[in-house]
Amino acid sequence: MTASATPRPIPFFDMQAQQAPIRAELDRRIAAVLGSGRFVLGPEVTELEAKLAEYAGAAHAVGVSSGTDALQIAMMAEGIGRGDAVFLPAFTYTATAEVPLVLGATPVFVDVDPRTYNIDLADLRRRIDAIRAEGKLRPRAVVGVDLFGLPADWPALQEICAAEKMFALDDAAQAFGGSLHGKRLGAWAHATALSFYPTKTLGAYGDGGALLCDDADRAELFRSLRSHGEGKTRYEVLRTGMNGRLDTIQAAVLLCKLPLMEPELEARTRVAGWYAERLGNRVQVPAEIPGAVSAHGYYSILLPDAASRPRVLDACKARNVPTAIYYPMPLHQQPAYQAHHQGYAPLPVSEDVSTRILSLPIHAYLDEEQVGRVCEAVLADL
Repeated sequence: MTASATPRPIPFFDMQAQQAPIRAELDRRIAAVLGSGRFVLGPEVTELEAKLAEYAGAAHAVGVSSGTDALQIAMMAEGIGRGDAVFLPAFTYTATAEVPLVLGATPVFVDVDPRTYNIDLADLRRRIDAIRAEGKLRPRAVVGVDLFGLPADWPALQEICAAEKMFALDDAAQAFGGSLHGKRLGAWAHATALSFYPTKTLGAYGDGGALLCDDADRAELFRSLRSHGEGKTRYEVLRTGMNGRLDTIQAAVLLCKLPLMEPELEARTRVAGWYAERLGNRVQVPAEIPGAVSAHGYYSILLPDAASRPRVLDACKARNVPTAIYYPMPLHQQPAYQAHHQGYAPLPVSEDVSTRILSLPIHAYLDEEQVGRVCEAVLADL
């Protein structure tokens, strides 16, 4: 094959292609921040918060320094700490379990649904009952993760949390832009945590995050906690907080990217459709749930068995097709968290899925030819 006929590289994420149509606005926005000198919580942060809330259909948005800090601030606002049980899916990113431990609370790992990979409601109820029967911990919160962009079953989670008098926290780090029954993620739970890590559906050029909620008092508390617990003035300290503020330059970047959300979500959905059409008869493709619109933060397929994943990885590597594994080990098996799961039942779905999951490139700038090349590589030795 000649150099001119060499196929174009397939980026797993393509932030350069995304940057091209907004480069002039990025330069203008960043220059304005440099000129103002207001690099932390500048006016762009306030502007972004208003637009995030409007987009998500939430009453309030509070910009923070990362998705992890969003989770932590939300739990701090509830006073979650020692003696409290925080229920969360075992198959997700480490931050979801890390935060309760940092606050002195205990994560209780729950298995996931084998089709959606979101928290299994029946297992959640069993584990809440087990914690109450044991009597050592207080059930205080459920963190529902909208894994890979697909909304969790929030009506059911709301019902469980209301019955058990628990805090409902939506970890929508991979799912901003997704919706359920016509209502965007951001107003389903008591609070919703967003991540603006560069590879997210709305990504900054560094770390960033936000909290969405409908309660004005809760939003005011979030703002205090992100700035060391300050009150009406900088040196009035009302409570123990943290340094969790959003940089103004990152807010400026996000303001440039926010108008791209709708066309990019449509493009991601189109790409997901191409994958499903070509792969759906050979592997388990992401579930489609009535009433749910996935943001397709990641496109993760489930291979037939654990032995097939190394073969598919090798075939993709040989064809210059990028892949990733989210996640190779469930949280309850991680060395840092194993001790917190002792005495509880196994989580067979999480353990099985982690051996067979494989994520493929998905972003708004993939074309059908590139998707075809990815699919050919996946199926080559399956």
